[in-house]
Amino acid sequence: MKADDSFFDKVFSVVRLIPYGRATSYGAIAEYVGMKGSSRMVGWAMNASHSQALPVPAHRVVNRNGDLTGKHHFPSPNLMEELLKSEGIEVVDDRIVDFKKIFWNPSEEL
Repeated sequence: MKADDSFFDKVFSVVRLIPYGRATSYGAIAEYVGMKGSSRMVGWAMNASHSQALPVPAHRVVNRNGDLTGKHHFPSPNLMEELLKSEGIEVVDDRIVDFKKIFWNPSEEL
C-alpha cells in the first residue's frame, strides 16, 4: 500500500490478500489500514468492491462474530454463503462456524 492510496484502495488491497478458505472482519481490516473504529467504512468499501477491475473477495469479510452481515449486498442473498462454502467454510444460520479457527488477522499475518 502506498501512503497516497485512498481508504477504499487500501481496503481492497488487504481483502485481495485474504487466503482462500479464510475470513476476516471489517474491524480487523480497519485496524490494519490505520483506521481503527472504522469498520463501517470497510463495509461501505465492500459494498463498492463489485466495481473494481481486479476482483475483491468481499465474501471473506464478515462482522466480528462471523455473521454474514453483508450478504444483502451480493447479487443474490445466498451468494456470499455459497462462495464461503465453496472454499470449505461452514456456514450455519448466516454465521461462520468456528470463526476463530478460520479468522485471518492482517495485523498478525502480513
